[in-house]
Amino acid sequence: MNKPILEVKNLTMDFGGLRAINSLDLNINQGEIAALIGPNGAGKTTFFNCITGIYTPTQGDVFIRPNGNDATKKRINGLKPNLVTRKGLARTFQNIRLFASMTVLENVMIGCYPVTKAGILGAIFRGPATRAEEQSIVDKSYGILKKIGLETYVDELALNLPYGAQRRLEIARAMATDPFLLLLDEPAAGMNPKETQALNELILKLRDEEQISILLIEHDMKLVMTLSDNIFVVDYGKKIGEGTPERILNNPVVIKAYLGEDIDA
Repeated sequence: MNKPILEVKNLTMDFGGLRAINSLDLNINQGEIAALIGPNGAGKTTFFNCITGIYTPTQGDVFIRPNGNDATKKRINGLKPNLVTRKGLARTFQNIRLFASMTVLENVMIGCYPVTKAGILGAIFRGPATRAEEQSIVDKSYGILKKIGLETYVDELALNLPYGAQRRLEIARAMATDPFLLLLDEPAAGMNPKETQALNELILKLRDEEQISILLIEHDMKLVMTLSDNIFVVDYGKKIGEGTPERILNNPVVIKAYLGEDIDA
């Protein structure tokens, strides 16, 4: 049996006297779509920031196994975000962070650069190897846009895209880093029902066709319950529930955290 591709043990994050993450344990398995849910301020985005190198955890360990076995196991605590990306973790953000005045294709190409081989000298002198790599980046980026369904926008400025397409472009840029685990921070935020359905289909496609495992933070419970194989629930930085959608829907501790009252009150 394969080991988890992401293994988080006793993760704790303090900001002065505030404990944002409290001894959190969490495993993501290969081929899984998992969700991290909880009330506003529960520590979900802080968790993403800890495992992607934006924050260095106060305590605990974060391990990855890119191929789901112990031979590939690496501890990534304290690595800078670009190095975490190189290890195979990619993410999107709550607020759209596109390069608005660049084209759709250029936005995806930028996502390729953290995993390119040409260094500073290659960029300056642009020898045959560098030029070949640049062409491969163009080809790869276009291929990703085609998979995401954005090829018709390839030469459009990012700022001119419909909102749902901008969200998908962020996912395309993250895919350009060749991740084995994709972290989506509220990908359905602000979407209408049609855009949300398209997102649902895209996430399933990434898992089933591209073999990318997914961990998402999301407040759209219909989307979460439809997509997720496993759900983790946090409140005040502490895990209060874990399991299948059915199990989470019937967990009185989870219901109390969301409603602020006992289930039989």
